[in-house]
Amino acid sequence: MTSSKQALAQPASSSDAAPGKQPGAAPGTHGRGAPTGADSWRSRLYRWDMKASPYAFVAPFFVLFGAFSLVPLLYTAWYSLHDVQLSSLDHQTWAGLDNYKNLLSSDFFWNALKNTFTIGVISTVPQLLAALGLAHLLNYKLRGSTVWRVVMLTPYATSVAAATLVFTLLYSWDGGMINWLLHFVGVDPVNWREADWGSQFAVSTIVIWRWTGYNALIYLAAMQAIPVDLYESAAIDGANRWQQFRHVTIPQLRPTILFTVVVSTIGATQLFGEVLLFGGVSGSKGGSEHQYQTLGLYMYDQGWIIGNLGKASAIAWSMFLILLIIAAVHLLLTRRLRKSQ
Repeated sequence: MTSSKQALAQPASSSDAAPGKQPGAAPGTHGRGAPTGADSWRSRLYRWDMKASPYAFVAPFFVLFGAFSLVPLLYTAWYSLHDVQLSSLDHQTWAGLDNYKNLLSSDFFWNALKNTFTIGVISTVPQLLAALGLAHLLNYKLRGSTVWRVVMLTPYATSVAAATLVFTLLYSWDGGMINWLLHFVGVDPVNWREADWGSQFAVSTIVIWRWTGYNALIYLAAMQAIPVDLYESAAIDGANRWQQFRHVTIPQLRPTILFTVVVSTIGATQLFGEVLLFGGVSGSKGGSEHQYQTLGLYMYDQGWIIGNLGKASAIAWSMFLILLIIAAVHLLLTRRLRKSQ
């Protein structure tokens, strides 16, 4: 009895300590696995960093987009509903949809829209066909393939002003190389700046020269992603290179081709620098008879030459609506293409 009472009176030893508590630890202290105050602060900081860092990384883009794209876009929409002159920005008169109604009844607007469409077709179709052929050639093993790819990208890296200046000299009425070649083969020289289709063709060649190599590299990257097994199966079936290109390469490139068509169409809708510099003194008018005035030139002429910012803003929003329609058509075609596959 005495020994049992003494055992009950003695404190618990280290082996008899309660689970989760250190032997001899004072009441209220944490166990060995629990974080201390500094560790708890570091863990909270780590969790906050994991959650907030992605937003901090993308925040500069949204700040710049809001400052230089979204705010000007909304401000342009506000201007398009007012009668605003460049010389008196503080005096704005509510016009409602009058600027848009004036555009629909303006022959210059429809002429600019037609020129934008024709220059876009003339420049886009040959450009993408040439890019597809060049990518097909570069897809095979060639000596110095890296050098050829750099050469393909060189026109894209050239500034618009430099490229347009060179082509303006080539298409010069007096002493231009193009007219010299035409005279060499017995064809009368062409006044490329004043001719209707000639001026649009000349502008289109600038666009074709600058963007063919860029699209060729896009097609080349897509071609290299095509499985080799498809070509081997086609070769076993007796298909030559041209048949492999038609029945293997082209079907596999449909999404990429659709992407380049849409991007090139958007670029043609926004065409501005080439036509402005090619026209020289009458560049903002798109020629003496507006024969190659695009929507971008028409907006520039109304806003900065004439000074009618309200009408220029309406033109800008009309271009924006056209781009939305193009994007909607692209989305519809992409969904149908996925369903067909």
